[in-house]
Amino acid sequence: MPTPSSLSEIPIQFAKGVGPRRARLLEKLDVKTLEDAFWFLPWRYENRLEVLPIGNLLPGMKATIKGRVQKAWVKTTYRRRLVVVTVTVRDETGLIECVFFNQPYLEKTFVPGVSLLLTGPVLSNSSGSSPMTMRGPEYELLDEDELPDMCGGRIVPVYHETNGLSSKQIRRIIRSIFDHYADQLQEMLPLTMRTQLGVPALPEALPVLHFPNQERSVEALNAYATPEHQRLAFEELFLLQLALAMRRQGQTQDTQDIEGIPFVVRNPLVEQLKTVLPFSLTSAQERVIKEISHDMGRPISMNRLLQGDVGCGKTVVALHAIVMACGSGYQAALMAPTEVLSEQHYLSLLPLFDALGVRCLLLKGGQTGRERGKILAGMQSGQVQVVVGTHALLQPDVHFAKLGLVIVDEQHKFGVLQRAQLRGKAPWHPDVLVMTATPIPRTLAMTMYGDLDVSIIDQFPPGKKPVKTMLFPTGQRKDAHRLMRKELEAGRQAYVVYPLVEPSEKIDLQAAIEAAEQLREECAPFRIGLLHGRLPSREKQVVMAQFKKKEIDVLVATTVVEVGLDVHNATVMLIEHAERFGLAQLHQLRGRVGRGRDQGYCVLIHGLGKIPPYSQQIPLKLESSRMLLDEIGRRSPGEAFSPSTARRRLGVFAQCEDGFALAEEDLKIRGPGHVLGVKQWGEMDFRVADLARDTGLLIKAKQMAGKILEGDPRLTLPDHRILKEALFRKWGEKFALGSIG
Repeated sequence: MPTPSSLSEIPIQFAKGVGPRRARLLEKLDVKTLEDAFWFLPWRYENRLEVLPIGNLLPGMKATIKGRVQKAWVKTTYRRRLVVVTVTVRDETGLIECVFFNQPYLEKTFVPGVSLLLTGPVLSNSSGSSPMTMRGPEYELLDEDELPDMCGGRIVPVYHETNGLSSKQIRRIIRSIFDHYADQLQEMLPLTMRTQLGVPALPEALPVLHFPNQERSVEALNAYATPEHQRLAFEELFLLQLALAMRRQGQTQDTQDIEGIPFVVRNPLVEQLKTVLPFSLTSAQERVIKEISHDMGRPISMNRLLQGDVGCGKTVVALHAIVMACGSGYQAALMAPTEVLSEQHYLSLLPLFDALGVRCLLLKGGQTGRERGKILAGMQSGQVQVVVGTHALLQPDVHFAKLGLVIVDEQHKFGVLQRAQLRGKAPWHPDVLVMTATPIPRTLAMTMYGDLDVSIIDQFPPGKKPVKTMLFPTGQRKDAHRLMRKELEAGRQAYVVYPLVEPSEKIDLQAAIEAAEQLREECAPFRIGLLHGRLPSREKQVVMAQFKKKEIDVLVATTVVEVGLDVHNATVMLIEHAERFGLAQLHQLRGRVGRGRDQGYCVLIHGLGKIPPYSQQIPLKLESSRMLLDEIGRRSPGEAFSPSTARRRLGVFAQCEDGFALAEEDLKIRGPGHVLGVKQWGEMDFRVADLARDTGLLIKAKQMAGKILEGDPRLTLPDHRILKEALFRKWGEKFALGSIG
């Protein structure tokens, strides 16, 4: 392996002005090496280009001033227990009072004669010695010998701080690191690539971001929209896409393409399937089947992600892949995360397999020893061609005669090693198809599953009625319940979902019991079932089975209703405290109803008062919904569940049925970690790149990574030496796991 860059090997404590104590503080900010320090960018920039005379200040403005301390004193307000430090600052034009709260040490810092640079809002002051005051301004002590570009009258970078280490101290440390180590910065991106992107080299970009000159736009800097920001964000995205592309090509650690099974695409069993299907395929299903058939016909192992919204028909696409494998003389395994979902797959596929003469069995927990033994023997002998199951498929005593295809449903619920374990049940490399009904934004799919080919079913079968989504303030709960009762009286069923208000099982249970009891009174004589966090797994399965058999009319749940649960008679999804759910959660819940011929209703009860009057029952076309989502714009994670954001979110949800458009908006509002809901995201975090902001860069990164590897699959050319070093330093260990995503 190439030797790593020296900057990534030198601990930060050896930088001038750091030492062991400050190194420990910097480590809290994830700055451990000199390389980390160069990439530790300001999180915002203050415009202090214009230093105003104190005499020109007016109430209401935000200003930067420069002056000398006249005096400072401290006072404690016993009523509110606040420590208040007041400082008077003077320049040639006037005097101003600056007030700081709960920072008593500042009295000793602001000694008379010290020069200060202060930035903050200006307020009128009726009680002090000055007509103007600043409350809690940002300040800098100005030394007489300080470098000109470290003083005021400039754009000031502001860094994330930690207790004991201020932004100004960090700025000085980084200045020192640039002075001593900037000549060791190496550029990894080829010149042709940088020219095409219109970005500078790394040694030119970093100084601009840490010490911007007066010609720079503060707005562009704060929006991370400068060519220099683009350069750094692109490098992060490009390295990841390069690693994923190498893994996908089987080139990681100089290996060859993973040999697979060349299945017979047009075998008699596939042709027979066309005659037994009771419905026609959509054009989207046909397109995806062609993509999968192309993969399975090649002598290279398939690794494909199949995405599709709830009800789009992913199962029949998986069926085609299974039949292709069985018709070529191989076995297939379908693994689902729960027994409810695996049994559902088994029961829906069994009639078709029987018509084709394919033997399919269900392997699950709780089967008798004799029953299980027969299934295992049939799998090992090859008499059982298809097996559907849960984690039970991973048991050591499970063996296949000739496993050729592995299908994993709701793949994000399985870990890397679990999927690899199932694939390892064959001495060769079986093809792998992973499926999800959770719409993943394009950028996340490219990032988390960039080593997989992605197929998307973006069309619904004809005749599927869109679910009507309706909003009810808490004061209109009776109207919502009246709608639900009308459906129950028509012989249909309903879900009632409560959010987990607090992470406490006792509160969870109490909320569930109270809700169920109240509904028993309101909905009598209809039968109420209950799911809550403390219910044992076996009892949960019993309740779900009762609901499917129509022995329960209303299912009250405090946990999210199982993804993939298919009860065609359920037409109402009533969600209490809907403002507490994210868009992706709401969409998954809505997908539980309207799965049969009857009209489905998603009823949202919320405590937000009046919500903007969107057209609630007219689903928009994809283009219109994307335009609507764009109106919301980006928000910080802290704003995700504020009342104003929640109103807008529910309003959008009520008229947008496109799961992918909603997932993109969820990414903007809440960030990738919440949208994915999977542990793997932590390993993909970036220092500069932002998937909601840098979609265009990500697409370019993927294209350019593919182009680089076309001409130099192992990155052996001299121009790619530094690139290869950086790639293996960042992703080498992680992507040595193998070819399962």
